[in-house]
Amino acid sequence: MSIHDDFVGQLPDTDPDETREWMESLDAVASVKGRSRAEFLMQKLLERSHDLHFGIPAPVRTPYVNSIPRQDQDQQYWFPGDEDLERRIRAFIRWNAAVMVIKANKAADGIGGHLATFASSAALYEVGFNHFWRGKDHGQAGDAVHIQGHAAPGIYARAYLEGRLDEEQLDGFRRELRGKGLSSYPHPRLMPDFWEYPTVSMGLAPISSIYQARFNRYLHARQLDATDATKVWCFLGDGETDEPESLGSIALAARESLDNLIWVVNCNLQRLDGPVRGNGKIIQELEAVFRGAGWNVIKVIWGSRWDELLARDVDGVLLDKMNTTVDGDFQRYATADGAHIRDHFFGPDPRLRAMVEDFTDDELRTLPRGGHDYHKLYAAYRAATEHRGAPTVILAKTVKGWTLGEGVEARNATHQIKKMTITQLRTLRERLFLQEEIPEGALAEDRDPPYYRPPEGSAAHTYLMERRQALGGPLPSRIVRTKSELPLPPREAFAELLGGSGKQAVSTTMAFTRLLRALARTEGFGRRIVPIIPDEARTFGMDSLFKEFGIYASQGQQYEPVDHSLLLSYTEAKDGQLLEEGITEAGSIASWTAAATSYATRGVPMVPFFIFYSMFGFQRVGDLIWQAGDARAKGFLMGATAGRTTLLGEGLQHQDGHSHLLASTVPACRAYDPAFAYEVATLVQHGITHMYGPDAEDVFYYLTLYNENHPMPAMPEGAAEGIVEGLYHWADAPEGTPARASVLFSGTAHLAARAAQAELAEHHGVGVDLWSAPGYKQLREEALAVERWNRLHPTEPARIPRVTQLLHSGEGPIVAVTDFMAAVPDQISRWSPRPYTSLGTDGYGRSDTREALRSFFETDAGHVVVAVLASLAREGDIDPSEVAKATARHGIDVDVAPPWTR
Repeated sequence: MSIHDDFVGQLPDTDPDETREWMESLDAVASVKGRSRAEFLMQKLLERSHDLHFGIPAPVRTPYVNSIPRQDQDQQYWFPGDEDLERRIRAFIRWNAAVMVIKANKAADGIGGHLATFASSAALYEVGFNHFWRGKDHGQAGDAVHIQGHAAPGIYARAYLEGRLDEEQLDGFRRELRGKGLSSYPHPRLMPDFWEYPTVSMGLAPISSIYQARFNRYLHARQLDATDATKVWCFLGDGETDEPESLGSIALAARESLDNLIWVVNCNLQRLDGPVRGNGKIIQELEAVFRGAGWNVIKVIWGSRWDELLARDVDGVLLDKMNTTVDGDFQRYATADGAHIRDHFFGPDPRLRAMVEDFTDDELRTLPRGGHDYHKLYAAYRAATEHRGAPTVILAKTVKGWTLGEGVEARNATHQIKKMTITQLRTLRERLFLQEEIPEGALAEDRDPPYYRPPEGSAAHTYLMERRQALGGPLPSRIVRTKSELPLPPREAFAELLGGSGKQAVSTTMAFTRLLRALARTEGFGRRIVPIIPDEARTFGMDSLFKEFGIYASQGQQYEPVDHSLLLSYTEAKDGQLLEEGITEAGSIASWTAAATSYATRGVPMVPFFIFYSMFGFQRVGDLIWQAGDARAKGFLMGATAGRTTLLGEGLQHQDGHSHLLASTVPACRAYDPAFAYEVATLVQHGITHMYGPDAEDVFYYLTLYNENHPMPAMPEGAAEGIVEGLYHWADAPEGTPARASVLFSGTAHLAARAAQAELAEHHGVGVDLWSAPGYKQLREEALAVERWNRLHPTEPARIPRVTQLLHSGEGPIVAVTDFMAAVPDQISRWSPRPYTSLGTDGYGRSDTREALRSFFETDAGHVVVAVLASLAREGDIDPSEVAKATARHGIDVDVAPPWTR
C-alpha cells in the first residue's frame, strides 16, 4: 500500500458541500481545459496562499522552465554589459583553453586535461568574472569562489588574457616539473599565489563551501572579522551531486540562513561515462532536493530563443513535452540534426509541430540551453546575490563540450577526449568566429595551434581589464596578508601540564581539556581558538567548556536547556566560541579547514582544534584532510580515545590502531602519539609557534589523546627538543641492573614498558632503559632527508640520522611497543643501530577490558618482557630458557594464531 500526503483527512471539514464544489471545479478544468491548465490554476492558488500567509509549503518541484520569467529578466535583471565584447572575450578564452589541453597531449601523449567541462560552463564563469565576483585589491577579502576542478583550463586561459600567465606557463599545463608549469587542477599547495580553494576531488568543494560560508558568519558574530560583504560561490557538476558529501550538508546551509552562499550546478546531464539520469530529469530531482532542504532554487533551462515558443504554448503542450522528456532524450537531441528534433520532439503532436513550422532545421538544432545564454545567467546571478534568508542554488542546463563540434559535443566519451584534429580545430575557430585572429595558415598538421591574446589597448583587452578592476582585482588569487596579528600565548598557559598531576590520575584527554581552557582564557590569543567537536564533548570530558565559552548558534539559545541549573549546562550563544557540529566528521573537518585557512582567505589567523574519535578521523575523512593539506591549512587535529586497546568495551569499529599510518601519508601533517600531559603541552606550544610564529610553515598537527587515567609526571629537564624531534631518553635502567636492552614506547604503551622494565629487573636480572617516542613520522622524515643527502653527496662525510645517533648510545636490542599497528614504530627500524623488534596491535578490534585486549594483541607487559628476552637470546646474551620461563609465567599460548588472523 502506498502512503499519500493525506494529513488533510485528519482535519475537520466544516463545509463538505463547499469542499465538493471545489473538487468538482478542479475535475472540470482538467477534463475540459487539460491537465496543464489545472496545474496552472493550482500553482496560482498556492502563490496566492503565500501572499495571504497561510503557511502552506511551496511545492518542491516546479515545471521544467526557467525560474525567472522573461518579463522579470527584461524589467528587473536586464543585462548591463557589452554583450558583443564579452562574447568575443569568451571566444578567446574558449580557444586558448582548448589549445592548452591539445598542446599538452601533443607534447606528452596521455598527459590528460579536460576540454568538455569548461566548454560547457564558460558562460557560467564569465558572467561571474565580468559582473559579480569581487577581488582582493585594496586589502579586501573579496568573494570565495570554488571553481570546478575540471574547468581549470578555462581559468588559466582567462589569466593568460589578463597577463597573469604567459605562453610558456600555458605550454607547461600538467607538466609542473619542467620549470614554468601549471598544475592540473586548483592546488594552492602547488600554486600558492593563484589558487585559493582545492576543489577537484568530487564532492569536497560543495561541503567545504557550506562550512566556509558558515565560518564567515561565525567570524562576524564573534566580531573577529567583517565578513558581510563576502559571497561564497561554488561550482559543481550535476554528476558530482551523487557524492554523499555534495548534498549531505545542504540542510545546514538552509538552517543557518546562509544567504552568503551561492551554488552553480553545471547541469550538462552527463557524468564521466554517460548520462547522469538517462531515465529521469536531474534538474527536477535536484530542485526537489534543494527546495525540500530550504534553499532558494533558480533554474536556468532554456535560452532566450525558447521564450517565443513558450509564449505560443497556449495549450500547454510544449510545457508538457518539456516536463515528460527524459534527460537521455535531451542528450540525443543535443547531437541530432534539426530534422530529427522536428520529428521526434515537436513532431508527435501536430500542435507542437505547428509552433516551429517557421523555424529552419538549423534554427531548431541551435535552440540554446539556458546555461549558454548570457542574459538568462546574468538574471539568475543577480537574483541569487539579492536573495535574503536562504542559500541559493542555480541549476543551469548546458551541453558538455559546447562549441567543440561534432564528435565531441554531448558525446558520452566527451570527458575523455583530450585531442582534436586540424579539421575539428578549424570548425571550432569558425564557431567562435576567430577567422581573423587565427588565420588559416596557423592551423596545420606540422605545427602547434597558436594561443590568442588581444593586444593591450584593444577594445576587448581594455574591457576585460576594466571589468576586473571595477570588481576589485583578479581572481582566483591567494593573497596572505594579515589584517590582525595573532599574539602567541605565554609559557604560563602550559605550566599546569608541564608540572605533572602529582598523585592525581588523569588522562591525556583530560589534560588537553585543561590546556584548551587555559589557552582560551589567554588574553588576545584566546579569542582566536576555535574548538570543534562532532557531538562527542561529553565523551571527551569537554562539556565543562560549554558554559564558559558558549556553543556558537546563529540564532542564540531560544529555549531553556534541561540542564540549565547545572554548572556544566548546554549553553548556546550567538557569539559562542565552540563549534558543536553534531554527528558529522565530514562537516567538522570542513569547519576546521575554513578556520585553518582563515589566515589566508580572511587575513585573520585562527587556531582551530578539531577533537574527534581517532578511529573516525583520518579513516572517515581522509580525503578532506588531504584537501586541507592542499589548502595549506594550519591547526590541530586531536584524535581522542586513541589506540586499539584503550577504548575498552567498544570493539571493532571504534578502536583505532592505524590512524598514525594514515597520517604518515600526508606530507603537511606533523603526527605525534604523546604519552604524557607534558608532551601534549610541549607539542601544542611548539605547533602554535611553528604554524603562527615568525618563521611559520603551512603545516598542521595531529596529536592522539587517550582516555586512560594515570598520574602524569612532570617534564624531565631538557626533554622539549626530543619531544618535538620524536624521541628522547625517558628513564635509565633500574639501579643495580646495567642496561642490556632498550624499550621504546608511545601513548599508553608506556604502562606496559614501565611494568616490563620492573619485571625484567626483578625476575631476570636484566636492565632496560626506556625511551619515549611520540613522533615516529618526524624521525622517519628526518632520516630520509639525511639518507638522500648522503646519496647525493658521495664525496662528503656521511651524515647520521637523528634516530641512529640517539639509539647508538644504548646497549643491546631494542623493542618498540605501541597501541597502534607495528608498522608505526617500524617506520624507523631500518635506521636502528641495534636489533629492532616492534610490538603493535595489528588486527581488528575486540570488545573487552584493556587488560584482555593487550594480552590478545600481545602488547602487554608480559609480551614486552618476552620480546626483550627473545631478542637477547638471539644475540646470545642470555639462555633461551629465560624466554620459556617468562612465557609460562604469563600463560602465553605459543601455538595460538597471530591476532591479525583471528
